[in-house]
Amino acid sequence: MSNIYKAFSDGKAFIPFITCGDPDLETTGVAIRAMAANGADLIELGIPFSDPTAEGVVIQGANLRALRGGVTTDQIFDFVRALRKDVKIPFVFMTYANVVFSYGADAFISACAELGIDGLILPDLPYEEKDEFLPTCRKYDVDLISMIAPTSADRIAMIAKEAEGFLYIVSSLGVTGTRSEIKTDLASIVEVVRRNTKTPCAIGFGISTPEQAHKMAAIADGAIVGSAIIKLLERYGKDAPDKIGAYVKSMKDAL
Repeated sequence: MSNIYKAFSDGKAFIPFITCGDPDLETTGVAIRAMAANGADLIELGIPFSDPTAEGVVIQGANLRALRGGVTTDQIFDFVRALRKDVKIPFVFMTYANVVFSYGADAFISACAELGIDGLILPDLPYEEKDEFLPTCRKYDVDLISMIAPTSADRIAMIAKEAEGFLYIVSSLGVTGTRSEIKTDLASIVEVVRRNTKTPCAIGFGISTPEQAHKMAAIADGAIVGSAIIKLLERYGKDAPDKIGAYVKSMKDAL
């Protein structure tokens, strides 16, 4: 059984996202440890990319700051290797297909396995093209996480049946970012998912408050938050980890 299931084995899962290297890897490491200590069940680690098409302005900014700071994929691999000495909760990488292609899919995914990365999310990888990476992911026992969007419609059942690790349900159309209100009929999407798989599902995009997290976790198995955490890093820089830890605790407690 995938290590990712541990994140969902003790109630609802809170899943924060952070861009590696924003503002630097040292701060990222302190923030990740603060998140783990304050109840994060699984952490999404973003590998920066110069054209992050699924991201809103906040996470785009984090990508650019990390890249301007000179962070590389190999540095992130070394960073995760060090993190794994004391942080044991599941990790997944979130990046773009071109990052994996340019590194070499076999080399990238085998490195994930060696580092203790449990899954891989590629938001620009269409479901129909997942076989570009799926055999390699299975070879190295790294879950390729599928995404379901409000526009997936009659493809939801098909995607759910083949899901690995967890299903990432996108709460609303558009890019990542905080939203004051989420209007998508997520309960109907989750109902179709439940009929077709036992794989857990978590909802992301647009969640920023404990109230929103509670509402989303009532529908699904967990809530995913990225932009609200990146805003804390953007505002407080190296002083952000304590604030991120407190934020994660408030979100986890709300579930």
